[in-house]
Formats: sequence, C-alpha cells, structure tokens
Amino acid sequence: MPSVSRIVSGPLSLGQKDTVVCLGNEIKSRAVVKYSAAPPPTTYALLREKTDLKLPPANWLRESTQLGPAGTTVLGSSSKNKPFSSFGMAYDFIDSIGNDVDVVSDSENIKKLLKIPYSKSHVSMAVHRVGRTLLLDDLDIQELFMRSSQTGDWTWLKEFYQRLVDQKWQRKKKSKEHWYQKAILSKFLYYSISGDGAAEPVPGDSASSSKGDEGCGGGELGPSWPATFTIASSDPEDSASPEEGLRNDFARNILWTFEDIHMLVGSNMPIFGGGRYPAVSLRLRDNNKPINILTGIDYWLDNLMCNVPELVMCFHVNGIVQKYEMIKTEDIPNLDNSKFSTRVVKDIAQNILSFLKSNCTKEGHTYWLFKASSSDVVKLYDLTTLCEETAEEKCQNPFTLPVAVLLYKVASNMMKKSQNRKHYGTIRTLLLNCVKLLDQERHPQIIASAHCMLAELFQLDEPLEDGNGESLRSGGSEDSYSEEEEEEELPEDSDENGSCSGCSNPADASRAVAVIKSVGELSVPEKYTHHIRPNYTFPVSHDKEERCRHVLGNVLRGLKAVDSTIKKESDLPAADPNTPIPLKYEDGDDSSGHNVVEKEISLLLDRVGPGQENYKHPTRSGMIPGSWQHRIKLQLFLKASKAYYVLADAAANLLKYGRALRYVKLALQCHDAYCAVSSSLHPEVLFFHSQCLSLCGDIQLMLAQNASNRAAYLEEYSYQTKEDQEILHSLHRECSCQAFNMATDLAMDPEYQLFVSCKCYEAAYELLTSGELRKLHSEQLGQVLKRLGNIRNEMGVFYMNQAAAMQTEKEEKKGVSAAEQEMWKKSFSCFEKGLKDFEAISDAANTALLLCNTGRLMRICAQAHCAVSEDLNRGEFSPEEALYYNKAIDYYLRAMKSLGKRESHKAVWDSVNWELSTTYFTLATLLQDYAPLSRKAQEQIEREVTDAMMKSLKYCDLQTESARQPLYQYRAATIHHRLASMYHSCFRNQVGDEHLRKQHRTLADLHYSKAVQLFLSLRDAPCELLRTQLERVAFAEFQMAGQNSTSAKLKTLLGALDIMIETHHAFQLIHKELLEEQQASAASDVAVPESPDGSASSGLNTEEVLKLIGVFEPSFSFILLHLMKLMSTSKNVLFRLYHPYYMVGSDFYRQRNIIFLCLLTLVVK
Repeated sequence: MPSVSRIVSGPLSLGQKDTVVCLGNEIKSRAVVKYSAAPPPTTYALLREKTDLKLPPANWLRESTQLGPAGTTVLGSSSKNKPFSSFGMAYDFIDSIGNDVDVVSDSENIKKLLKIPYSKSHVSMAVHRVGRTLLLDDLDIQELFMRSSQTGDWTWLKEFYQRLVDQKWQRKKKSKEHWYQKAILSKFLYYSISGDGAAEPVPGDSASSSKGDEGCGGGELGPSWPATFTIASSDPEDSASPEEGLRNDFARNILWTFEDIHMLVGSNMPIFGGGRYPAVSLRLRDNNKPINILTGIDYWLDNLMCNVPELVMCFHVNGIVQKYEMIKTEDIPNLDNSKFSTRVVKDIAQNILSFLKSNCTKEGHTYWLFKASSSDVVKLYDLTTLCEETAEEKCQNPFTLPVAVLLYKVASNMMKKSQNRKHYGTIRTLLLNCVKLLDQERHPQIIASAHCMLAELFQLDEPLEDGNGESLRSGGSEDSYSEEEEEEELPEDSDENGSCSGCSNPADASRAVAVIKSVGELSVPEKYTHHIRPNYTFPVSHDKEERCRHVLGNVLRGLKAVDSTIKKESDLPAADPNTPIPLKYEDGDDSSGHNVVEKEISLLLDRVGPGQENYKHPTRSGMIPGSWQHRIKLQLFLKASKAYYVLADAAANLLKYGRALRYVKLALQCHDAYCAVSSSLHPEVLFFHSQCLSLCGDIQLMLAQNASNRAAYLEEYSYQTKEDQEILHSLHRECSCQAFNMATDLAMDPEYQLFVSCKCYEAAYELLTSGELRKLHSEQLGQVLKRLGNIRNEMGVFYMNQAAAMQTEKEEKKGVSAAEQEMWKKSFSCFEKGLKDFEAISDAANTALLLCNTGRLMRICAQAHCAVSEDLNRGEFSPEEALYYNKAIDYYLRAMKSLGKRESHKAVWDSVNWELSTTYFTLATLLQDYAPLSRKAQEQIEREVTDAMMKSLKYCDLQTESARQPLYQYRAATIHHRLASMYHSCFRNQVGDEHLRKQHRTLADLHYSKAVQLFLSLRDAPCELLRTQLERVAFAEFQMAGQNSTSAKLKTLLGALDIMIETHHAFQLIHKELLEEQQASAASDVAVPESPDGSASSGLNTEEVLKLIGVFEPSFSFILLHLMKLMSTSKNVLFRLYHPYYMVGSDFYRQRNIIFLCLLTLVVK
C-alpha cells in the first residue's frame, strides 16, 4: 500500500515548530526556523496561458526580496556553492554545534546525498567533524583543478585524482540546453512575482535574448573558490572576518529533525502564499518530460525542510506556458513515474549518517566523500592525511583555517555556557586540534587564545572570566538555489562538472578511509550503524604539580605566540633565558636590609593600589593597551601566577620550602609583569596578590624555623626548569621583575626571614583593608590577622630566646647589658602587636598564648636582675626580681581571664595554669631561699612565702588526669615540705610566744603529713620521701628536748620511732632501684655510668641516698638509745623487747651496712 503523507498548511515562522507524519510508513519530521531573511510569503502571479518564457520580463535579474538569491543563482550568473557554506551557518548558530546537531549543510547537499541510490550523477563533498556534528560542503573538483592550473595549489589532489580515480580527466563545458533551461526558470520566477500577473517582455530582438542566455554561463568560469582565507582584524571578536565570505547568505536557516537525525540546513527556495494557498512552492516543468523519482524526491524534501504543504507545478512546451497543477506534499511520493518509498529515503539518510560518523572520526581533518558518475561505489578519503604526505604545506588546504576557527569558536562557546567538568575533555580536544591545524606565524592570535583557554581548563578551581577566549566571528558566503531535475537528462557517460567516469583504478581503494561497495546497500535498513561516541576524557591528575605544569606549558606557548607579533627579541633588553636569575641576598647590616624590604613593600602597595590611573601609552615591549596582545597577555600572566602559587602551596605542604620559595617568587614575578602592563587592577586580582604575599610570608617563616636544612633548601631554590626560564624571559619583555626580590630571596639569617615574613603579612593586610576588598573578603582578612599575630609571636619568642642566650653566656652576672635590654624591648613590642592582632579577631586561645609568652619574657627579665655578691654567689632576692615576677603573674592571670574556663581550650588552659603555678612557686622559693632580710622582717617574708606557696598550690591541678598530674603532685608535695620546713624553723627559733609556737608546731605537723602522703603516691621520689620523714623525726627530737616528764618524752620518742619505721617504703623503693641497676650492669657486663652529681643512669642519686642514710643511722640509734634509757629508768616491760634490736643496730651502724639496716627497720616494724 503506498504511503500517504499529511502536512499542515502554511510555512513556519521564526522559531515555530511543526511535525509531519506520513501514514503507512510513519516518518517523523519537525522543522524550526532559526533565521529567516525572506519576507512573509506573498501571492504568486498566475501566468496567462501561452506566455512566452523565452522573453525576459521587465524586472528580470533585478534584486528581489521575495526571490532572494534564488532568482539569479538558478541562472548560474552567480558563483556555485562555495565550500564554506556550512561554516557560515555553524558560526551563526554555534550553540548547536558539537552535541545538538548531527549535520550542518546546504539543503542541496542533503538532497544530493539522499538521492545517491537513485542517481548516476557524481557526488563530491567535503566532510568535517566537530564534536558529534558533521559539516558537509560541496567540493567542486572541476573548479579546484582549474584553480590548480592557474595558481599551482591543490596539485597534489589533482595528481592523486588522476592517478587513482580518473586517469583521463578533462573539463567539459555544460551544454547550451542546460543554460537554456536555467534561463527559462529564472524568467518564470520573475514573471511570477510581477504585480499584474501578465507577461511584460522587455523590448528587443531575440538575438539580444540569446546573447543574454549565453552570457548567463559566463559566470561559471569565474573563480568562486576563495583565493585566501585571512584574518585582518586585531580584535579577537572580529578576527575571523575573511576577505572572501563566510557569511550565512541563505534565505532561511532551519533546524530540521528527520526521524532521529537533527540537521541545520540552509535553504533559498522561494515560498509563495496568500489566499487559498498560504504556502506553496513554485516549480516549472517541461510538459513533454514526465516527473521522475529524482525530481519527486527533490520536491518532497524541499517542502519537508521548509514545511510547505503544497506544490504548484507550471507546465510549458518550448517555453510557452500551458497550465498549472496543485499537488500536496504528502502526495508527491505517489506521483506517476515518480513513486518512491519515504521509508527507504529515511533508511538512506540513517545509513549515510552512520557511515560518515563511523569513519570521519578525526576532528580538524578534511574528508572527501566521492562517487564517480555512473558508479555504484562511494569512497571516503582523508584529504588532510593525503596533503601531509606531500611536500606542500598544510595551509594550502583552504579548509584548514575555517575548520580551525570553527573548532575554536565551539570550544569557546562551550567554555562560556557550561563549566561542567564532563565537557572539559571535548573542549580540550577541540582546542588541541585547532592549534594543530594553524601556523603560528600566520595565526598567532587564535593560537594564543586557544592556549589561554587550555590553561583555563586545568585551573579547575578558578571561575571562568568574561575576557577569556573571545569568540571569533565570521563573514559570509554565497550559495545558490538550484534545480536538480536536470541531472538525469545528461548522458550516462558525462557529468555537468566534467567527465568523472566510473572506471576507477583498483589501487584507489587502498587510499580510501572507507568504501560503500554498492549504493544499493544504503537502502537496506540499518545496514550501517555507529555507536555514539562518548565525551572526550579530560586528563585529570590528582598531582597538583602535573596539572600546573600543563597550565604553564600552555601559558608559555601562548606567550610565544603573542611575543612573535610584537617586537623582535633583539630590540629588547631581555635576559638570557638559559641563564638562571642570580640570588640577590647579601649579608650585611640587618637594619639596612630591613629598610630595603620596607621600602620595596611600600612602593609595591603604591603600585598595585586600586586607584591606579588608566594609561594608553605602549608597554615596554611595544604593546598597545587594549590590543588583543595586551588582553591575552594579561590573562596569561595571571594564569601563570596562579599556577606558580598552587605549586608553591603544594611544595610548602610537602615541606619543600626551598622549592616553595622559588615558585612563589615566580608567582610574584608574573604578578609584577601583570601590574606593569595593566592599566587598573580588579579587586579579585588584588585579593589573589594578597594570597601570594601571605603564602610568601608562610614560607619565609618555615625557612626560619627549619634552619638545619638550609643547604637542601638552597639547592631546591636554585634549580630552574627550561620552561620556567622561558616564561621568565617573556616576563622580562614587560618589566624587570625585581619588585619582590628582597621578599623572595633565600636569606641565611633567621631574624631577616622572620622580618620579611612579617612584612609580607603586613602588605597582604594593607591590600585586604583597602577599598572593596575589606567587605568582600572579611574571612581572608581574619586569616591574615591571625598570621600577623603568629609571626609577631615568633619574632617575640626569637628575641626572647636571644636575650636568654645572652644571659646564659655572660661570664660575670653583674648588671644587665644594653644588648639584653634591646632584645627585651623588641620581644615585648612584637608580643604587644601580636596581642592586638589576636584581640582584633577575638582569638582567645592565641591571645592567652601570647600573654603566656609575655609572662615568660618577664621571668627572663627577673632572672637577669638576679643580685650577685662580690664573691659571685647568689645574693638576696632583689626588688627588680619581685617586680618582674609579679608582672609575669599579671600576664598569666590575664591569659586565664581571656580563656574564661578550661572547657573552651583545655590544652592552652593547662599550659597557662602550669606556668602560673610555676611562677608562684619560683617566687616563693627564691623568697624562702634568698630572703631579703636586709629589707624586710622575717615575719613579713614568711607571710609572703606562705602566700606565694599557697597560690602556687591553688593552681596545682591534682584531680585532672593528664601528663602533668605527677608533676603537679610532686610540686604540691614539695610545697608542703617547704612550708613544713619553714614552720619547723619558726618553731625552733620562736621564743616567748607560746601560742604562736603552738600554731607553728601544728602547721608543721600538718604540712609534713600532707607532704608524706603526696610523696607516697609517687613512685619516683624515694629520696624526697625519706628526707621528709627524717625531718619529721628531727622535729620530734626537738620537741622531746623541751619536754620534762618521762611519759611525754617516751610518747614522743615512740612517735619518732613510728616515723622511722614508716621509712621502710622509701627504703624498699631505693632497694628495688639498686637491685635493678645491679642486674642491668651484670647483664651488660658494663659498669653503669654515673653523672657528675653522682646520680646513676636510672635516675637514682646514690650520693643523695648515702647522705640521707648518714642522717638516718644516728637518728635511729639516738631514738633507740633514749628509749632504752627511759625504759630502764622506769622499768618498762618494753625494755627487753627493744634492747636486742638496739644492739644489732649499733653493730650495723658501725659496719655501715645500709642494706641490713633497712632490713632491720622492717623487722622492727
């Protein structure tokens, strides 16, 4: 059953959609007019019968908006289809290229492809691939070879064609009959738009008409192929304007969907309408020649593409109008002598598209689809590969530049409208193919812009900027609306474009990319299939250095392209790219170096300030501000600076500080060049500059803190790659790049490095507090303030340590030197500034740490003011010491107050708490050991000692489990021991006031008991425990001496003996440590070394133990002796019990047997 098609009335207006459904075999078609230069359809003039179309009308060949270019081009007086017609459409509808559209072409080329199985005519088309889009253009072999004979171009293609395709090629002129039919059609169209609908022939004889008809063909011999395709404009947005057009001159551009094929087609077919027939296409036919399949397909496809529902056919005999006939578009496939299956046409379209997409795989290559006349074989050649195999240059392929420009435009458009990572692979491939096609000497602007975009792709964390990669716009081309129904009337062994016989050389197949062995295969459903090619993968690397090297490589190539258009290298005082830049640091007076850095930073801030005035004078290299070189170079400088910044940050994270400093120096040099050529700086550029300065400060700080690896850092810093040298060479074309030398040199002096680091942070802070940046980047401002506080803390600590070292190295501690005082002042000034920075951002933890460091500085000052007597012994505790210790306490208390409570910052709280307790303890100890008796009374000193000791005890955190808990326990035990000793001394020396003596005795007993309890909880303080117990025994002995009654004395001595017995725990610990020491010594057969103070390697002070034993033995004997005396006098029953032990103890004492004396103590217990 034949298929019947249905179509709605009326053509599509701009943007309108419609769908054609063919019944029987369902064929879907949808058309969207993207652009139309034609006016709304108007009613055509119905010619009177017997009108002579051989006579020209009065309006013949005059410009007509209704006919557009069709009125003259069908005649042949205009050029044939130019090879860039698809590019003109692609440039105008760049959003559709790459993914959305399968084919871009002239409607005549589409029809020619779909008629291949039915036609014996030759087919010659150029095919280009851009993403998933194919661009099809008529490739006029005849004109190419004519051009080759005149200019010498394309000789390689002519030789290839003659050798492999047609060895006897020769040009054949078209017949007079061909030109006669063209002239008849042109005159018919002009008659049809005349107002009165009647023929108004131009006066004149037939001879003149005949001359006109013959002259119509003269234009065919004129060159229609562009002689050159050049870029003359300096503006990237206008840089694709060729001398000979790439304009989109079609009357209308239509996005046509035929089944699942999306095509952007250009059409010049005139459409008429009005009245009963709102849209019709007008055709002229010889009544003696029936419509064949080729003509039917041609008419049907034209109406489908333009969505015209009806066809008006005017029949003539020898140019005399006979009649009109109206045919619906859906009926065209069923006309007599012209029946065809729409389903087969659909299969042909799908097979051809699959064949081309499967084999035209290389973007940037020019493919040639060729079928010789009367041949059933269709072959596809890769002309780019064939051209590269010859000695001719690639630029002699006239498609090279249009293809490259289109690849660039598509990539640029994709960059602007989509930042989705999945498109980066496609964009990169487009740009790489674009660069591969172009010669840098001829097209530096496109190459530089392409490399700029390639660099942008690898900076994935950066937003795309508006000025990046401007699109290239194009001019236009002329295309013709032609009637193809004449082709089947040519003899089978000829062709309108010359003799293209089917007897091709068999060797031709070996050079073809792909071959369709028989055109009949195209009618077989799904004979050719292709897989949808996935998006190009983007070479993602997690290695930051590799990614940045991609950026820098493209930046360098872009800079070379720009530099090649400005001045010769010999005209510039540029540095040798093969010579590394020497280090500028010189050891000398620190103050002069500091002044230089301050001066450079201030000049830099003046230079990069946001208020810089615009200027229009040429740059150092000769660039004119506002030119394409200027704009691209600015972008490349900025991208290079950002890449080096990322490299510096990555190197710093890897602790490669020498390499990091080298990279940040290059980043700042790139930024220096950017400032040199930029008329004004965007806030985001200033913000990035502050980041570079901040990173430079970080690196200099790390170098100062890791001075031990300076040799390795110097080696890293001195190394330079060839790529870095060449980029630096390009930078020197614009400026000396010396603005940041002092800030980025690798110095040998840590103090200088800290100073440079601080100045970098200060410069970054000034940038962030200027203009709009203060509001835009408040978070970054807080980070810089934190860094400023930190570096000032580091500098304060550095100067503080210098002062402490001076104090230690002094041979005679007499007075404070001027150098020490200078270090104190510098340290204190840094701490004060750092405090303001941290307080500005409400950083409680760091504020507390700086206050803590300031407290430590006060303690160092106190130690420096230690009084020394004439015999170089420690003198009394001085007022200056007391002053500075009290200042230290004030700073520690401020630190505690800033923290509020421990839960907020536990580690900082614990540290400050420990330092505060230590300061109180040191103050009390010095007051106790070196009492200022010459200035204060004993009682006042005792009160002050007690007060300081109790405050220190207050901050001993005995409850919280931490690493410092044993230290706190030891300190608390020591405090109780010292207080007990002080009260013991007061009790011994107090005379008269019994109440006060009693109070001192009670306090001494209390603190001795607490000290013993705390020492017992510690396992590493047996000597302290033993000493405390012995002091308790001495205290008991002193009390006994003042007692009168025997019972009281006996009670006191028994208490003292109990204390002696309690020392067994201390002796156990001592004994255990001694045995472990002996076992270790025996196992290694090496004597355990002792320190100068007599302490063994285990930590036990043997000398101290012997001294304590020396006190223990007589005390033990004394107690036993007096017990024996008192018991013998009172005849106490315990006498018999203790007497043997006393005798044994006396023997041990005489023999100095420590171990057995310890055992005896245990037995007594």
